[in-house]
Amino acid sequence: MAAPAEELFAALADPTRWRVLSLLAERGEGTATTLAGELPVSRVAVVKHLAVLDRAGLVEGRRRGREVRYTVRPERLSATAQHLAAIAHEWDRRLETIKRLAEEGE
Repeated sequence: MAAPAEELFAALADPTRWRVLSLLAERGEGTATTLAGELPVSRVAVVKHLAVLDRAGLVEGRRRGREVRYTVRPERLSATAQHLAAIAHEWDRRLETIKRLAEEGE
């Protein structure tokens, strides 16, 4: 089940989580340990950030032995991008109507 948009945007708003997501997207996958090696936060903090990203539906963790490997869930990002594009299209339509009405009133 998809997380509400508010949860998704709150997860993306944090600079550290954004960096975690970017690193995972660049590498294809990663563990909390490997990610912590590239961030100015502890492994425990990375685990907490990954949990937030997971709840928002942005990453998925799979256990392999003692490690949990995380990957980006592109379908969640694609669905969000499509939703934002639809909102932008609606605003463009409204602004075009306002422009047309203003020009007709001249």
